[in-house]
Amino acid sequence: MNIKGFTYGYHAIKGLYDSAEGRYSQDALMDTGANWVCLAFPVNQKTYASTEILFDYRKNVPDLELLTTIKRFHDRGVKVCLKPMINSDDGVWRAMIDFPDQTMMEEDTYWAKWFASYQAFLTHYAALAQYAGCEMFCLGCEMLGTERKEEYWRQTIAMVREIYDRPLVYNTNHGKEEVAKWYDAIDYIGTSAYYPVESAPGGSLAEMQENWRQIADKLAAVSERLGKKIIFMEIGCRSALGCARMPWDFVHKEFPVSQEEQARFYESCLSVMSGQKWFEGVFWWDWGTQIYHTQEEAERDTGFNIYLKKAEDVVKKWYQR
Repeated sequence: MNIKGFTYGYHAIKGLYDSAEGRYSQDALMDTGANWVCLAFPVNQKTYASTEILFDYRKNVPDLELLTTIKRFHDRGVKVCLKPMINSDDGVWRAMIDFPDQTMMEEDTYWAKWFASYQAFLTHYAALAQYAGCEMFCLGCEMLGTERKEEYWRQTIAMVREIYDRPLVYNTNHGKEEVAKWYDAIDYIGTSAYYPVESAPGGSLAEMQENWRQIADKLAAVSERLGKKIIFMEIGCRSALGCARMPWDFVHKEFPVSQEEQARFYESCLSVMSGQKWFEGVFWWDWGTQIYHTQEEAERDTGFNIYLKKAEDVVKKWYQR
């Protein structure tokens, strides 16, 4: 497992990365022993059916803050994967961005307009990643509705390669690792590995490990067929009872606190995956740009953060070996 990482920065707004609060959070993350960070930040389009991606100068993270934050991680010896993401103002999951396959003039289609906007968005950040010396660049996250557009994606990858000369990864969703037909053009297969690993709330470590072993067997076969190593670009579990059964969940706030279940999720994944030859590593979801500061706050929190929780002890054990 070469990448011992976390996702950082997804919930940031303008001014937060380079604030005292942001720096406190970054330092706490680096103290885990992480050797990589996935710097993730969204830019929105108005609806899932829009064809334009629009930077909002009032709230989106400016380039200067990104560069400053990348340097802070690099100064501590932490490598950076830059991951610009698309969200939609209407709240629809980015996987639903999709358009009909039209027969009109190619330059007039929804797809042509959207990919032109996406390529402009992506190449801007690829140039920033090259300038800042980022060690990896992520081409997209969970863009399931677009993945069938092979010609456009190959064109996009070629445009990025002209600007950025280090490894490229794409982040699909769990169970969809073989849908796209253009993975030969990139260096790593990334997935949001929110696989359920318990059958009922409070699952045991042994149950979770057995489920991870079955997942590992399937992904090993995928890696062999595609000829690429796999990175868990996202994976996590809230510190709430029942979340290992649906680790993607961020909705059910009524679930009771369970640091133990979150810690078992982390331990089971790392204990099974760390020795897999096809597995390049993990970026846990996620380390907040604003985190609580006390043990008492940690004991009440049911979010994905692991700071001052039992799962942090698990991570330090594996990351500081």
